[in-house]
Amino acid sequence: MGKRPEVKLEVWKVNGTYWKFFKEHYYLDLKHPPAAEYFVGVVNGELVAHVAVCPLFTAKAYRATRLVVMPEWQGAGVGTAFLNEVMQYHLEGNGRCGHKYHTFFHTSHPQLCGYLRNSEKWVQTGAMLFGANKKRSNASIVKTGKKENGITGCGYGGHFRAVQSFKYLGK
Repeated sequence: MGKRPEVKLEVWKVNGTYWKFFKEHYYLDLKHPPAAEYFVGVVNGELVAHVAVCPLFTAKAYRATRLVVMPEWQGAGVGTAFLNEVMQYHLEGNGRCGHKYHTFFHTSHPQLCGYLRNSEKWVQTGAMLFGANKKRSNASIVKTGKKENGITGCGYGGHFRAVQSFKYLGK
């Protein structure tokens, strides 16, 4: 087995309209994150990756979300190269408001978690390896008055998706 061929990855800062090309490959259906900057990874003119980066200025940080690597490119290393390049861009002060802040990122993808955990550029900051308590969530909804809006007997968090948290440290 030979070496992987060299791939020339370009990173473009774009607007939110590029999301339509990646949306079907994302596991959630959410609105655009407010105040986000959008980036795509391109190889030979082909869109291969997407990420949005939002300010998290209350924590003096950024938050990366909506990372999508097109299925035919997964496992080729372009997703992690793309993610690292966009995170470094923000750490160097090129992001919103010119802040030189670290970026936080959450994922449940096992291979991506393994890469981030073993990379010197990232540090793991947390992990929730099981679902949250639905009864506590329901009590919170009722307490905050959502019951008057017709929400009763529900709760969020009972899913079993393991989510791990990471912070980009840089080169």
